[in-house]
Amino acid sequence: MYEPIRTKSVVHRVGGRHTDSHTGYPHSSRAEALDTQLAGHLAALLAVTDELGLDGEAARIAAQVTRLRGGAEPARAPKAPAEELPALHRKAHDLAGRALVVAASRADTTVAILAAQRMDAHAAALASTDLAGAL
Repeated sequence: MYEPIRTKSVVHRVGGRHTDSHTGYPHSSRAEALDTQLAGHLAALLAVTDELGLDGEAARIAAQVTRLRGGAEPARAPKAPAEELPALHRKAHDLAGRALVVAASRADTTVAILAAQRMDAHAAALASTDLAGAL
């Protein structure tokens, strides 16, 4: 009913890591993929934090991005105009939430705490701007 496979597998192990014989690139492990994903979420959060002008918090986030990227310094962003701040707080809240989910998945307590603190701070900032707009 089924034909036997007549060719070799396209996935091989080289030095203990999987490689694709078509590209020759090693496949990353789940932990490496989560590190990359978490570094990306934190780098995006860093850019928004820079735009908000939160230098102290940006330094904390930059330290974690640098750690996850093996010492590579993240790019930084200039401060945004004041009228963009509410939208930036919403965006930062969402990005911190994404970082929290990935940090929890990889059991990175330090980043999970940092992301949760950033979510709280941005939610509070949004609540205060909503109250100010209602008055």
